[in-house]
Amino acid sequence: MFTRVFKALSYRDFRLMWLGACTSQIGTFVQQFAQSWLVYELTNKAFYLGLDLFLGQTPIMLFSLFGGVFADRIDRRKLLLTSQYIQMTCAFILTVLFMTHTVRVWHILTLSFFVGCGQSIGGPAYSALLPSLVNPEDLANAIAMNSIQFNLARIVGPTLGGLAYTALGATWCFALNGISYIAVIISLYLINVKFVPPKTSVPILTSMKEGFQFIRQREGMGALVVLAFLMTLLGFSMIGFLPVFVREVFQKGPQTYQLLLVCSGAGSVVGGLLVAAFGKVKHQGRIALLIMTGLGVMIASFALSRWLSLSCALLFLAGMATMGSASLLLTTVQLVVSDEMRGRVMSVYNVAFRGGMPVGNLVMGSVLIPLFGISPAVAGTGAALAGLGLYFLVMNRRVSAL
Repeated sequence: MFTRVFKALSYRDFRLMWLGACTSQIGTFVQQFAQSWLVYELTNKAFYLGLDLFLGQTPIMLFSLFGGVFADRIDRRKLLLTSQYIQMTCAFILTVLFMTHTVRVWHILTLSFFVGCGQSIGGPAYSALLPSLVNPEDLANAIAMNSIQFNLARIVGPTLGGLAYTALGATWCFALNGISYIAVIISLYLINVKFVPPKTSVPILTSMKEGFQFIRQREGMGALVVLAFLMTLLGFSMIGFLPVFVREVFQKGPQTYQLLLVCSGAGSVVGGLLVAAFGKVKHQGRIALLIMTGLGVMIASFALSRWLSLSCALLFLAGMATMGSASLLLTTVQLVVSDEMRGRVMSVYNVAFRGGMPVGNLVMGSVLIPLFGISPAVAGTGAALAGLGLYFLVMNRRVSAL
């Protein structure tokens, strides 16, 4: 059982990428801890918190389709290195701004946008490179393990972020993030890339159309893309607005924010371990939808909770459900895509999956929270997510049949 859970780590190249990416993600969450808290503290408005999250994700919607085309015609390692250098530079610029006490909210918002630009280049390349690091039968395990490193970073990152913020100040949170990118850059130079896309003279827009055609022709792929967008639109906004819950509902400070982030991350790690242990299972689509329905119920329950201990438990369970449903859906997509089409198809899926977050965050911060308040707004999105899962289970069965 233990061996099966960590099977993907037996591959040298995957192990190197896993360690490098985990280190970098820890640094990212150290910065996000300080950045989210400072944006809300500087402005005292949920709108700016939502705007910061929106600007960080918007480039993914705008440019990831082009990133997917490049991932199918350029060495994916080179694209990933470019992405890391962009993000590292932004982290060090923010470090200097805080060190010199010249930082303004617009600086943070602008740099969030440029970080998103870097991610729009690296995201499709990483998704396309990952399956080439393991054998096909271990792909589901590799995706789960990749999700585990992301969510392990969600636990360690905020913990280190809270310690750094309290003991050293916000400047070191941004500096540590910049330094962390060195780990993933080193791992990229060390791995052996087995598949390098062939050179082609096909125009970029034509290549992009081929990706859309593949999605339209493959049974259930279109529904998966739509579901990915709606799931993140409705189900991922809660984490971004935890500072509002901490300040307005629980009347607490950064330590409570750190606690809630750790509970969510710990649940996600457990969810990832369970997916890794079971590997490829039958009826992945149906299981993902059942978990998604439960996630909506948990989000609504968290929004209405006034007990911190109960809220922590609900966040843990929601983290498990988020990771379980997302991993199963992503595995389903990866298993039906060839290496030649992987960059383009995964870029479309990533645009949908990542695109729901900024839209949801902006609507939540600018409309729903000011109009209804934080608890009713998040409870409503949770109920809508549960209804979405039931719809795809009962009425639209294309996903549940996969």
